[in-house]
Amino acid sequence: MITRLLVANRGEIARRVFTTCRRLGVETVAVHSDADAGLPFVAEADHAVRLPGSTPAETYLRADLVVEAARRAGADAVHPGYGFLSENADFARAVLAAGLTWVGPDPASIESMGSKIESKKLMEAAGVPVLADLGTGATEADLPLLVKASAGGGGRGMRVVRTLADLPGEVEKAAAEAASAFGDGTVFVEPYVEHGRHVEVQVVGDRHGTVAVYGERDCSIQRRHQKVVEETPAPGLAEETRAALHEAARRAAAAIDYVGAGTVEFLLDAGDPTRFWFLEMNTRLQVEHPVTEAVFGVDLVEQQLAVAEGHPVLAPAEGPRGHAVEVRLYAEDPAADWQPQSGTLVTFEVPDVVAEFTGPSEPGIRLDTGFVTGSEVGTHYDAMLAKVIAWAPTREQALRRLAGALSRARVHGPRTNRDLLVEVLRHPVFAAGEVSTDFLDVQELASRSAGADPAALAAPAAAAAVALAEHDRLARTVQRRIPVAWRNVVSQPQSTSFAVDGLSEPLEVRWYGGRDGYRIAAGPAVLAAAPDRVTLEADGVATTYDVLLDGALAHVDSPRGHVRLSRVPRFTDPAAQVATGSLLAPMPGSVVGVLVEAGARVTAGQPVLVLEAMKMQHTVAAPYDGVVSELPVSVGDQVAAGAVLAVVEEEEQG
Repeated sequence: MITRLLVANRGEIARRVFTTCRRLGVETVAVHSDADAGLPFVAEADHAVRLPGSTPAETYLRADLVVEAARRAGADAVHPGYGFLSENADFARAVLAAGLTWVGPDPASIESMGSKIESKKLMEAAGVPVLADLGTGATEADLPLLVKASAGGGGRGMRVVRTLADLPGEVEKAAAEAASAFGDGTVFVEPYVEHGRHVEVQVVGDRHGTVAVYGERDCSIQRRHQKVVEETPAPGLAEETRAALHEAARRAAAAIDYVGAGTVEFLLDAGDPTRFWFLEMNTRLQVEHPVTEAVFGVDLVEQQLAVAEGHPVLAPAEGPRGHAVEVRLYAEDPAADWQPQSGTLVTFEVPDVVAEFTGPSEPGIRLDTGFVTGSEVGTHYDAMLAKVIAWAPTREQALRRLAGALSRARVHGPRTNRDLLVEVLRHPVFAAGEVSTDFLDVQELASRSAGADPAALAAPAAAAAVALAEHDRLARTVQRRIPVAWRNVVSQPQSTSFAVDGLSEPLEVRWYGGRDGYRIAAGPAVLAAAPDRVTLEADGVATTYDVLLDGALAHVDSPRGHVRLSRVPRFTDPAAQVATGSLLAPMPGSVVGVLVEAGARVTAGQPVLVLEAMKMQHTVAAPYDGVVSELPVSVGDQVAAGAVLAVVEEEEQG
């Protein structure tokens, strides 16, 4: 029987496992990097062991350090979570060799599914439909193509290829990203199914030969081949297709004598959902497992622990109850090609939460997160902040409930994909169940647009200007009884300007103060004012705006959504200016590629450097034709956001 469990992972993953352990009376051990020392999962564990360093390679990917941590903490079992070493057969063997219980499948099962190339051969032999591995023999007739990493997942090492001429270059890029993410640069090429659906089946196997199926999940809404929205049951599936998927998954698990929780992933033809193909098997718990737990009333972590102790798996007593939808809240900017973000979470509050990490036992919102208000979102790990899950009797109710909770959430600090998630949940095409892996590419979404509507921003900006004025009034140490902006003779209004993403020019708010309060020039009436809340009235309709001031930033929340404004200083510090043509680091990260030399001529759009942050690689390109006049960084350098990576002097047009 397991008495003390070490979780070889971090953040919400560790907190999720700890929650079940506390209910079952199992002691917990956390391992943590230096960068994670202040996160909630460390404090919540009964015991914690430091792994010196901050990067995954120094810490969570060091199997020897994790096994030694288990020994030092007196653990008798190890749960790998998901990600990092969770699908590493050598790590599983090391845990078993140390005399510890491994809460996962046998190393041989992990190995058989660890290579996508070999697993496809195994599944084909088991009668599970697969896509052809085209190798180097792809032709024009096979286009489009998908280059995939044989090891790992999460969209890393994946490239869509639409012309054969691009294939060698994309294979090289995919291999480099796969080697960086998984330590294995092996890639393969298969047909790319346009407008496909990603549907996966949850299985749990035991040592008595039973494989239980806990329904399927649709995970088609993706960006960069990474899942963003997941739900169960999958909408619009015919029952015979659903049954065929479940049977194929059962067959896949049985073919490798699978023990523990796992997920068999399939690609469906959206035009003909009866056609589907095996993608891969994740030999671990999945990020999106909460939706399955909600509709089946099961604790999958408890099932993992029970199976690891030798107990039989509990098959579902009945079909799914209602509908559950999960979204992944990321620190990223959808309008800037999903660029990861970092920084302090000044506020992190999600309303209507009825459960965290398990359940819920009643319809409502569940929150799984590794962060709280005040947590630091670093650059060493994945950019996911939280999973927000809604469970309701029907899909329509679940979508509405989840969109409502997200729209009223207060998430201040790094930019997030919150607005995009709300837009997807309320999109008529998604609401109709017409989902596909290219949904975010083919649908016109306002949250992906780099532009902004000044008219829609006028009221939030006015609220921010009034809140700033109130903040300054209360911070006074002298003349406290003098009204804000009071003048004997008013010659002109006060002016507060904000920089807003998507606007080329600052947004100016012109306002008056005095004994009678605030007045917006040619704008809404100010009914109430405080540093954190302002009520405005326009056309007889009053709206209250919650304002959080964070240095030069103003976060404004209202029923219309969240707006992030950056106050423009009246005077610019010359030291803050950079040379024209400077290529700035969009985020903190590590330079993993310098593709040109100082003095080289470059063309507009030509890659100059490659920056790696939050497990993704980002290419920094030349803004125009010119010459690289400065190149102050080299491979391996750690750079801060806004650091000058290179300077390109534009060529004069003759």
